[in-house]
Amino acid sequence: MSRTFLLAGASGAIAKETTKLLKHKGHRVIGISTKEISAPYDEFYRVEKYDFSTFPEINESLDGLVYFPGTINLKPFARLTQAEFINDLQINSLGAVAFVQTYLTNIKKSPKGSIVFLSSVAATIGLPFHTSIAMAKGALEGFSKALAAELAPAIRVNCIAPSLVNTPLGDKFINTPEKMEQMQKRNPLHRVGNPLDVANAIAFLLLEESAWITGQVLAVDGGMSTIKN
Repeated sequence: MSRTFLLAGASGAIAKETTKLLKHKGHRVIGISTKEISAPYDEFYRVEKYDFSTFPEINESLDGLVYFPGTINLKPFARLTQAEFINDLQINSLGAVAFVQTYLTNIKKSPKGSIVFLSSVAATIGLPFHTSIAMAKGALEGFSKALAAELAPAIRVNCIAPSLVNTPLGDKFINTPEKMEQMQKRNPLHRVGNPLDVANAIAFLLLEESAWITGQVLAVDGGMSTIKN
């Protein structure tokens, strides 16, 4: 049976790979982004920001929501400003709250609704220069678990927590052979993730194969969060 999924942050590489997987299985995917893009979505909306007042009205039933927007703002703690902490929290966590509240009625119409958020390995392990992103993603993980408890048994809610993935957002950390080698050595599997690695996990959590999974943070990080390299 064809299902309909709504993705915020649809211009990102992982979102596009997720969409390809879902459409290959015969599902319909709607995208929302602050950037102008149409393919590969069945329907697309452009917004100015991810906030309560900006998400478009959608009247149809939705079977799944995925919130992709994120930041990688790495600085020594003493150099981070209040505005930067607030911006990271807004994009990574509060935007997710606004997204779900906006479309909660839509997903409640589905008999098998699923919500997926994108966290980070930084919320689990202490990494230098990650205080702002760790705080924002830690808040997202806490929100995800509490929401899973509140919406069970009707709607499942889970997080994916990747380590560094080879996307335009993370390119500045791997854009030379030396940087790439350094990042590969930090990971127990000795490679940087690619968008499909994460997209496969997202599609899994959206579809029936994961029907008995909720309230979880799934690490898709090459073992970085649990294995000493």
